[in-house]
Amino acid sequence: MLYNYCMSLAEELRAVVRGEVDDTAATLEKNSRDASLFKVTPQVVVRPKDAQDICAVVKFVSTNVCRDGDAAADRPHGSKCGYSITARSAGTDMSGGPLSDSIVLDMTAHLNKLVELGEEEAIVEPGMYFRDFDKETKKKNLELPSYTASRELNTVGGMVGNNSGGEKNLKYGKTARYVEGLEVVLADGNVHTLKNMEGDELRQKLAEQSYEGDIYRRVASLVSTPAYKAIIEAAKPKVEKNSSGYALWDIGDGLTRLNLARLMVGSQGTLGITTKIHFKLVHPKPYSAMTIIFVKNLAQLGELVPEVLKYKPDSFESYDDHTFSIAMRYLPELATQMKAGMISLGISFLPELWMALTGGIPKLVLIVEFCADTQAEALSKAQKLAAEVHANADHQSVRVAPNAAAARKYWAVRRESFNLLRKKVRGKRTAPFIDDFVVPPAVLPEFLPKLEVILSKYKLTYTIAGHVGDGNFHIIPLVDPADPTIRRTIDELSHKVYDLVISYHGSISGEHNDGLIRTPYVEKMFGSAMYALFMEVKKIFDPHNIFNPGKKVGTNFSDALSKLDLPPAKK
Repeated sequence: MLYNYCMSLAEELRAVVRGEVDDTAATLEKNSRDASLFKVTPQVVVRPKDAQDICAVVKFVSTNVCRDGDAAADRPHGSKCGYSITARSAGTDMSGGPLSDSIVLDMTAHLNKLVELGEEEAIVEPGMYFRDFDKETKKKNLELPSYTASRELNTVGGMVGNNSGGEKNLKYGKTARYVEGLEVVLADGNVHTLKNMEGDELRQKLAEQSYEGDIYRRVASLVSTPAYKAIIEAAKPKVEKNSSGYALWDIGDGLTRLNLARLMVGSQGTLGITTKIHFKLVHPKPYSAMTIIFVKNLAQLGELVPEVLKYKPDSFESYDDHTFSIAMRYLPELATQMKAGMISLGISFLPELWMALTGGIPKLVLIVEFCADTQAEALSKAQKLAAEVHANADHQSVRVAPNAAAARKYWAVRRESFNLLRKKVRGKRTAPFIDDFVVPPAVLPEFLPKLEVILSKYKLTYTIAGHVGDGNFHIIPLVDPADPTIRRTIDELSHKVYDLVISYHGSISGEHNDGLIRTPYVEKMFGSAMYALFMEVKKIFDPHNIFNPGKKVGTNFSDALSKLDLPPAKK
């Protein structure tokens, strides 16, 4: 094979794609980070015009893969053995998922269109921001209900790549539930349509002598072989939310049903590049009311969680005392985020401020939202729950926000606390490395005090917020990026927290995915036998490891720690 040693990678890519190819220092720097603590600088950023541009990049990379006997020292562009491709959208990922030292595809530049909007479904390109997608779907009273707290910043492609969930997950589930099909570019450099297949359609696909047919046959064999089925069943997450690993337990038996689109959802771009998404949508209830519960101590959750869940709320969220304090400290910024007046927002929070002054800041604030076809119905549900909770004298306080306007300030605290931390706390950086674990809600009264003991041994400022109805919590510490002990703290604390999570049969990632930060823990969570099946999935779809390598499988602890944008560890 002949290589053009005189041309840069960017020049070679410009010869095969119609979109922009950018290797300027500013662009590489911008794409070297996401919302995590990692920094990985790509060689080049490509802004593909369409799926055909992506096909061209995949074919280019495939011809530059190290083959057997092809020494890395003989490769062009330094000692790197070939190239890889990582799709990137908004860069809001907190796991290092869209970071690469090779080729980054910026999906937001051109692949950002709503292709079709039907009565209950939509076809959309992955680079479209959710906020724009939501504006369009709302015109038909439709919604993709798996939106996240970063709904104003993220794209729909990122939601699919991570199998995101959010504040409505308790009732509506995660993004995977709404993906009817995907158009993807696979390792052969061609566009394929993946969807759920059953009966005769599946049998025909399994008999098809083609690249796609071969993938279906190999995956079908993986999930239908009795020994592998037993491994998958035993390793299947025991909690409601999970974005870790590859969802082999949720794609069918390989004989009567097989859904490769479901396998792609949550795969973080490691199996192929998504170019179109077929979503089914829901009609949201137009009215809402909220019950707000201020919890004195975490032991009360054992009683409160089942008490709330029996009312079947649409959302059951939480944030802790640290989050509450930060919100009060940055009320002007919060007002700006809400597009509200500072004076009116401050007045609205006077009851909470008075409560904090007279009775102390609550350990946890629970926000429970009910949606309905009428305001009266939503309010009735919120009031009934409030009355039951209030009857327990141990609860510090309970309130009802009678409508969406009254509830808005609580949602603002829940949704904006992370952004406030990132932007406003000087000299510190947000460090999302234990930010997305899940445990069964029933164990929270036992689990959370043990978690507090672990956290108390480290001098960290942190916030805890999450989806308490699912047992899914986000812990975001603040760290001094110049502190040489931080690397060791991240390493130690991650092991301790995830060991505790796994001991309660939880998941290390409910919705943020594995990325660089959690991939080293995947084998520990699922076991070596299941991890071997994950490796086989990766090999089936990506035999030369060109799609976002090192995410989901293939990264160890030292690899991940070496990419942290922090000073060397203190010896």
